[in-house]
Amino acid sequence: MESTTKPRPKHLGRKIRRMREILGVKQDTVADELGVSQQTISRIESTEEVDTATLEKIAGVLGVEPEAIRNFDEETVVYNIQHNHDGSNKGASNVGAEVQNYHCTFNPIDKWVEAIEENKRLYEELLKSEREKVALLEKVLEGRK
Repeated sequence: MESTTKPRPKHLGRKIRRMREILGVKQDTVADELGVSQQTISRIESTEEVDTATLEKIAGVLGVEPEAIRNFDEETVVYNIQHNHDGSNKGASNVGAEVQNYHCTFNPIDKWVEAIEENKRLYEELLKSEREKVALLEKVLEGRK
């Protein structure tokens, strides 16, 4: 027995909203770029279907391809973040996998102390140079008297 029900279309407006939110773009920004009101963008994001021309314009403002919005799946994004994010599988076995070390190989406090010492050394050299200039100027002034 075949099903005669048609699959419900994906809510394209919601996909636009989620893509915009993930990219950190405000409705006002999209509206300004398209020359429409913020309320118009809000209405577009609340509709199930969006015409191709509008979708292409919004995708251009967001800096993505229209297909990226059409094919956007939040579950896939969450899955990718969970499985591809550095350190997300800390307890997983590394058998057969390349182990990458992203940890610091130096102590940041040591580097900070080294930078302070270098600044102190440079300051002392600058101070020495200035004292030499003052001494030279005093000599020149004594010669004029």
